[in-house]
Amino acid sequence: MPEVTTIQVEKKILNEMKKAKRYPRQTYSELIHQLLKKDKEHKNQYDEYLHKIQQEKMTELWDNREDEEWENA
Repeated sequence: MPEVTTIQVEKKILNEMKKAKRYPRQTYSELIHQLLKKDKEHKNQYDEYLHKIQQEKMTELWDNREDEEWENA
Protein backbone atom coordinates (compact mmCIF):
# COMPACT_ATOMS: atom_id res chain seq x y z
CA MET A 1 0.00 0.00 0.00
CA PRO A 2 1.39 3.44 -0.88
CA GLU A 3 2.35 5.90 1.81
CA VAL A 4 -0.33 8.46 2.55
CA THR A 5 -0.37 11.79 4.28
CA THR A 6 -2.93 14.17 5.70
CA ILE A 7 -3.27 17.65 4.24
CA GLN A 8 -5.31 20.56 5.47
CA VAL A 9 -7.63 22.40 3.11
CA GLU A 10 -10.28 25.00 3.69
CA LYS A 11 -13.84 23.65 3.88
CA LYS A 12 -14.68 25.73 0.84
CA ILE A 13 -11.98 23.88 -1.13
CA LEU A 14 -13.17 20.52 0.19
CA ASN A 15 -16.70 21.27 -1.00
CA GLU A 16 -15.38 22.20 -4.46
CA MET A 17 -13.39 18.96 -4.56
CA LYS A 18 -16.51 16.97 -3.70
CA LYS A 19 -18.32 18.62 -6.63
CA ALA A 20 -15.40 17.93 -8.98
CA LYS A 21 -15.39 14.16 -8.42
CA ARG A 22 -16.20 12.12 -11.53
CA TYR A 23 -17.92 9.45 -9.48
CA PRO A 24 -18.93 9.27 -5.80
CA ARG A 25 -16.22 6.81 -4.67
CA GLN A 26 -13.37 8.61 -6.43
CA THR A 27 -10.63 9.32 -3.92
CA TYR A 28 -9.26 12.80 -3.39
CA SER A 29 -5.85 11.46 -4.34
CA GLU A 30 -7.24 10.38 -7.74
CA LEU A 31 -8.98 13.72 -8.13
CA ILE A 32 -5.82 15.70 -7.37
CA HIS A 33 -3.81 13.54 -9.75
CA GLN A 34 -6.42 14.12 -12.47
CA LEU A 35 -6.34 17.88 -11.93
CA LEU A 36 -2.54 18.00 -11.95
CA LYS A 37 -2.42 15.98 -15.16
CA LYS A 38 -4.94 18.30 -16.80
CA ASP A 39 -2.97 21.35 -15.64
CA LYS A 40 0.23 19.92 -17.10
CA GLU A 41 -1.51 19.32 -20.45
CA HIS A 42 -2.71 22.93 -20.50
CA LYS A 43 0.80 24.19 -19.72
CA ASN A 44 2.21 22.10 -22.56
CA GLN A 45 -0.37 23.54 -24.96
CA TYR A 46 0.46 27.05 -23.78
CA ASP A 47 4.20 26.42 -24.19
CA GLU A 48 3.66 25.06 -27.71
CA TYR A 49 1.56 28.11 -28.59
CA LEU A 50 4.23 30.50 -27.29
CA HIS A 51 6.96 28.62 -29.13
CA LYS A 52 5.02 28.88 -32.39
CA ILE A 53 4.51 32.64 -31.97
CA GLN A 54 8.15 33.18 -31.01
CA GLN A 55 9.34 31.11 -33.94
CA GLU A 56 7.31 33.23 -36.38
CA LYS A 57 8.58 36.46 -34.85
CA MET A 58 12.20 35.31 -34.84
CA THR A 59 11.90 34.35 -38.51
CA GLU A 60 10.50 37.80 -39.22
CA LEU A 61 13.33 39.49 -37.32
CA TRP A 62 16.22 37.38 -38.59
CA ASP A 63 15.21 36.69 -42.17
CA ASN A 64 15.13 40.16 -43.62
CA ARG A 65 16.90 41.96 -46.43
CA GLU A 66 18.38 44.69 -44.21
CA ASP A 67 20.45 42.19 -42.24
CA GLU A 68 21.67 40.49 -45.40
CA GLU A 69 22.71 43.84 -46.89
CA TRP A 70 24.51 44.81 -43.67
CA GLU A 71 26.43 41.51 -43.62
CA ASN A 72 27.54 42.03 -47.22
CA ALA A 73 28.58 45.69 -46.70
